[in-house]
Amino acid sequence: MPACATSVPAPGAPHVLEADGIQLKLGNRVLLSDVYLRVQTGQVVGLLGRNGCGKSTLLQTVFGARPVADASVRVNGRRVVPAYRQLGLLNYLPQVPLLPSQLTVAAAARLLEVDAAAALRNFPELLAQKNQRAGELSGGTARLVEVLLLLHANTQFTLLDEPFTGVMPVHLETLAEVMSHLKTRKGLLLTDHRYEEVLALCDVVYLLHDGRLELLANPREGLRNRGYISG
Repeated sequence: MPACATSVPAPGAPHVLEADGIQLKLGNRVLLSDVYLRVQTGQVVGLLGRNGCGKSTLLQTVFGARPVADASVRVNGRRVVPAYRQLGLLNYLPQVPLLPSQLTVAAAARLLEVDAAAALRNFPELLAQKNQRAGELSGGTARLVEVLLLLHANTQFTLLDEPFTGVMPVHLETLAEVMSHLKTRKGLLLTDHRYEEVLALCDVVYLLHDGRLELLANPREGLRNRGYISG
């Protein structure tokens, strides 16, 4: 039975994904400590931080691909570990390519139970390539296709690790519009080094620094004060 059927909020209330108790060391280095993360449907949540600070590890832990002792991941207060085993709960885009190179875009859409025409309709040039294999697409085009298919898949939450990598600037604004539209039915958690795009898109922004996750009350000011952005 899908997770959404076993953990249902009150009518009209959002589904809430929470993660805490995540402690992780690499050798003598504390990678993650004192982490509390909250995402709800209707939100785009940004996870920012410098290279190697643990953002990808945190996403993997929430998804369930990286087991961490004592980690707690909950949806509507119900523990879901590993979360990826809960049908219809969440999907995840890693930094590495997601689609097998021999798989066509149309076939990938069918596997994810996604209407390819609906997922790609804002990008006519992608529709024209739906019968091409993923390995025949440019890196940026393949990335854009992966993001769109996961966004349109029927899950409550989507986790995206560097979704803007290689995507042409002309497509970024449209992609942000798609994300803003789809957040009405799902929660999005993303990390990317294109800080300006993240700030413009996100309702909530966390900063991961020295193993600690901080909710930024004023994201732009907080990032500027810590030297992440200049403007």
